[in-house]
Amino acid sequence: MTLSPQPERPKRPRRPRPPVKPGKVFTTPPQDVPPLGRKLPLSVYLPPDYETSSYRYPVAYMFDGQNLFGDEGSFAGGWHMHRALDVRASRGRLVPVVVGVHHGGETRSQELSPWPPEEGEKAEGDALLEWVTGDLRALVEKEVRVSPHRSHRLIGGSSLGGLLALYAFFKRQDLFGRALVMSPALWVQDGEIYRHVAQAHAWGDLRLYLDCGGREAFGYSIQHAEWMSDLLERKGFVKGEHFMWRPDARGVHNERSWRRRLPKALRFLYD
Repeated sequence: MTLSPQPERPKRPRRPRPPVKPGKVFTTPPQDVPPLGRKLPLSVYLPPDYETSSYRYPVAYMFDGQNLFGDEGSFAGGWHMHRALDVRASRGRLVPVVVGVHHGGETRSQELSPWPPEEGEKAEGDALLEWVTGDLRALVEKEVRVSPHRSHRLIGGSSLGGLLALYAFFKRQDLFGRALVMSPALWVQDGEIYRHVAQAHAWGDLRLYLDCGGREAFGYSIQHAEWMSDLLERKGFVKGEHFMWRPDARGVHNERSWRRRLPKALRFLYD
């Protein structure tokens, strides 16, 4: 018997990836928010082919808009949402226009909560939501080429922004058919959001993405989110059809974890 070197297998050439054309991201001057009595900027994403098409895009209204695209002002870097959307666009996937509402700094916890987040604080979530669903929606639908259909309109956020997005999704079922809810702060007002969701009506073509990290708040947050998932099922939401519950054992409460989970969330919500 003789030993001879095996001939090398020819390597299969890799299929070239389509180039990723960037969309347009810009930040507006502070906008008047009369129900709050203050001004808040917006960060906006337009898909790569927005300028060359006549298509009416889905629209996603997101809280904590200052963290969606860039790293400045964030705890662990931004979501880099524009990059995830650009990749989707390069693969021929559905991509929304994104309108991110910045928070007011020290007033953030009040703005993003429908109930007092702490003793002595105001609850301004309904006021902010009044503006988002009223004046802001009217402005966006007038100035930007977006679809007016409920099934093409999403509300989303993380932490307190996730709480307000979940609240808004059930309060304004006439307007929102999609929700992106990451690591929601379900503890506010001793879990009043559970009562809100339990009593709300839901109908039609709905998709709700819910997640949480196992390393958030010593494991309490993911348990709370699991309870919300169970409540959705009791309301008749079907996993994989109406909602996705995604527990993330290694996830922590920061933008890096939300950025990592974002592509899969977008696939469920838009594919």
